[in-house]
Amino acid sequence: MWSAGSCSSFSALTTPWLQVTAESHLAIGGGWGAVGSGTTPHPSWGLAMGSPYEDYLNPDKVFEHYNFTKETLATPDTSSRQAFSVFIVLVCCAIILENLLVLVAVARNSKFHSAMYLFLGNLAASDLLAGVAFMANTLLSGPRTLQLTPVSWFAREGSAFIALSASVFSLLAIAIERHVAITKVKVYGSDKSFRMLLLIGACWVISVALGGLPILGWNCLGHLDACSTVLPLYAKSYVLFVVTVFTAILLAIVALYVRIYCVVRSSHAEVAVPHTLALLKTVTIVLGVFIVCWLPAFTVLLLDTSCPVRACPILYKAHYFFFFAMFNSLLNPVIYTWRSRDLRREVFRPLCCWEQRAQQARGGTPGRCLLPLRSSSSLERGTQMPTSPTFMEGNTVV
Repeated sequence: MWSAGSCSSFSALTTPWLQVTAESHLAIGGGWGAVGSGTTPHPSWGLAMGSPYEDYLNPDKVFEHYNFTKETLATPDTSSRQAFSVFIVLVCCAIILENLLVLVAVARNSKFHSAMYLFLGNLAASDLLAGVAFMANTLLSGPRTLQLTPVSWFAREGSAFIALSASVFSLLAIAIERHVAITKVKVYGSDKSFRMLLLIGACWVISVALGGLPILGWNCLGHLDACSTVLPLYAKSYVLFVVTVFTAILLAIVALYVRIYCVVRSSHAEVAVPHTLALLKTVTIVLGVFIVCWLPAFTVLLLDTSCPVRACPILYKAHYFFFFAMFNSLLNPVIYTWRSRDLRREVFRPLCCWEQRAQQARGGTPGRCLLPLRSSSSLERGTQMPTSPTFMEGNTVV
């Protein structure tokens, strides 16, 4: 995967020193003046010579790559485009709000400090970051894209990749936890906190590493023929790698839930038929939403890796497919809170408190929104005693 085309930014290491002209370094400095104009040389010019990252601060590089891969650079802010951008921002606000409510619910109530709820909180955190990243990406898109330097472009796209991959890895972690619980493997002993933190930390470390590969050198700067059409500064080999990783994760999640389904259906399972149907329903919803949201984006990216430049017009509409994939972060908290009664109550509790405080300010009676929950859902019992999980309709989550 690490071919010369994909690691194009490192080719400058083999460039002879005398071939690096003064004009190129002046361009890196963002137009500090021409040679002989009396401009004082920047202190970093000598250090930049031969550096593989010398183009990262050159604003002309983004224009060069978009001019090579796109049919047209004219992206005026029409009324329809502005309306679509506003709609995306509103969806991102909804993603941020609902995932923030889940995080607050998990953090403020000690009864949710168990394995399953902590994994759900990690999923909510990754989805919240995805909403922030998509909003920033939208606000910096259009004509503003050509004003970015490569390093800022990598930061814009990389943040979205990190957030979305963290969301996917969180789904994988939840599937692993459910598989551990249903197969009665006692891995949550005295060091359960360490194991959970290790899995959550690995989720974020891998996500940051995956999203940071382009800025570390796996890009197509200096090799236009190796560039992606959808993401013009990314190498096609990197895009193919990301699609392969996400596809493997999807297959792993499917395999884990198939295993859960087989265990529940076995004659030795200690789960009644209604509980089996509830489990199957939850699994179907989770996998169905994941596949429906991500499959179109994966297909477009896979097509991008095999399609010549300007040969596939559908690639110029890729932002619609990524927007559709964003709904996975919007629907995840809805699915999981819907399947857990206690979590649902705790999520809506801040909204109830705001309403009761407003009534109290108008002279009403004080509310009881801050009282602890009295009931315990099957999700809580299943996470405290993973050797005997219970799956109840409307009270659990998988």
